[in-house]
Amino acid sequence: MSTSISAPVLAAFAPRRNMREEIIETLRGAVISGELRPGQVHSAPVLAEQFGVSPTPVREAMIDLAKEGLIEVVRNKGFRVRELSEEELDNLTALRRLIEVPTVRRIAEVGAPTEALEALRPLALGIEKAAVEGDLIAHVTIDLEFHSGLLALSGNPQLVETVRSLRARSRIYGLKTLAERGDLIPSSHEHAELLDLIAAHDADGAEDLMRRHIGHVRGIWADKDSDPT
Repeated sequence: MSTSISAPVLAAFAPRRNMREEIIETLRGAVISGELRPGQVHSAPVLAEQFGVSPTPVREAMIDLAKEGLIEVVRNKGFRVRELSEEELDNLTALRRLIEVPTVRRIAEVGAPTEALEALRPLALGIEKAAVEGDLIAHVTIDLEFHSGLLALSGNPQLVETVRSLRARSRIYGLKTLAERGDLIPSSHEHAELLDLIAAHDADGAEDLMRRHIGHVRGIWADKDSDPT
């Protein structure tokens, strides 16, 4: 059964992307959020019809996501989302903690320009808005932009790209269940709290919140058996 997806509205949060970039972002968000599940073959023409575009940019996006290791191309049919083992999810979590937790602590210790932190506020609000509306694709897409922008304050672009890759390779299968229970909104508010802690130079608080935040995400990665419908 094909999953219906729609492009997230990101115009308020990021520079205007071209069509191919928007489709890549939306498909990536659909994979990460679990909207596109492993085991199903998704065709470019069907997805193109949902986007209201020709199949060509969708096929190009599929090739890019295959290079990222998110999907497997099924010849003459479309693509299939790669399924990750529990061990792979644990390894991704361990790597994120090793990189993100001390980096966020360091940013809080050194301090960040007020304007740089305030520039991230719309993204934090966008994550909460997507949680309230149950827009899972927008939620994970804006979340990726927020954390990338936050880590960019470290001044290490290689670190940012590494974390983007780790986060993009995740699968948050339990996100839909959390949204339906109303539990996604409190977790989403942690982004604004994190900005407040960094602005206050509360390194201990920022470190603790970042560690707990990653732990929350790993908890819902594990919910592979949640009903995707």
